[in-house]
Order: sequence, then structure tokens, then C-alpha cells
Amino acid sequence: MNIIQCCAPINDSNDDIKDQFYERLQSVIEKCPRKDLTILMGDLNAKVGIDNTGSEDIMGRHGLRQRNENAERFANLCAFNKLVIGGTIFPHKRIHKATRISPDHTTENQIDHICINKKFRRTMEDVRTRRGADVASDHHLVVANLKLKLKKNWTSGQTALQRFNTAFLRDTDKLNEFKIALNNRF
Repeated sequence: MNIIQCCAPINDSNDDIKDQFYERLQSVIEKCPRKDLTILMGDLNAKVGIDNTGSEDIMGRHGLRQRNENAERFANLCAFNKLVIGGTIFPHKRIHKATRISPDHTTENQIDHICINKKFRRTMEDVRTRRGADVASDHHLVVANLKLKLKKNWTSGQTALQRFNTAFLRDTDKLNEFKIALNNRF
């Protein structure tokens, strides 16, 4: 399992800074084995919106508001790496979708996201915000429920059992030495 936590530049940032961030994020994602569960989450400053036309395989129609420029970059990253944006898949009330409230409490945005490999999409049962978490931030806590079935990792050979030489315990002198050493130890 690979968990990638990140904070993207804001929408008003310089394009060079955004390009550098997404290139670096792409290099981190590429280091994760494709067969493993990969979770990408964080403050991506991307308003993905409700229009999923052309992006049906990476997002649902349950986003919030309209797309911004960061959302295009984020959607391209998700499409290239076959990641699904969890917060757009599940229907919830507006207050359970908004991840950030403006300081004047007038604007709500969905800019924090949890994404998962498309291969493991069915393990994600729900994604929503928890508004009661006291985290001293203008962001709400985003929670994903995952149902994982973990398999035992079988090794390719049997590990050798450690055998003890009990022949010494048949000798009464050695047995007494062992008992004394054991008593002195504790």
C-alpha cells in the first residue's frame, strides 16, 4: 500500500511552480508499483466541479461548483495514472462535500481530495468531510472508508526452525549448571 500526501500550489500561483509540483508528484507516483494500492490525498487546490464529461472514468458527477485551472492539471494527472477522485463518486449533501470554507464563511469549495487506483475503486465505500474535527484550519477533515481484504504474504521457502540441543539436559551436572544460571539471571 502506498499513501501519498501532498499540498498543491494555489490556483493563482505561477505556471512554472504548478508544472514543477505536478512533475514531482508524477515522479513519486511512478515509483509506486502498479499492482499495489496507491492512495493520493491532500490539499490539491483543484475544484473539479460536477461536469465529468470526458472524465467519467476518473470522477463522478457529485463534485461541488465549477472547475478551475488546477482541476484540469489534477484531472490529467489522475487520468494518466488511472486514479479515481473519490469525493466526486458518492452523493452527499453540499455541507458534506465542501472541504474548505472561506474566512468570511460565504464560499465553500471542494479542493481537498482522496484518490485511489481505478483497479481498487470497489474497495472505496465512501468519501465525505467531517465538519466537527477541531484541527484549527479553514479546511474540514476528509474521510474515506475503505474495505480491504488483506492476503497473507507467503514466502518462497520454509524458514528453518530453530532446534535446541537438549542432549546437555540429560547430563545432571550440565542440568544443574543451567538451573543455577537461570536462577541467577532472574
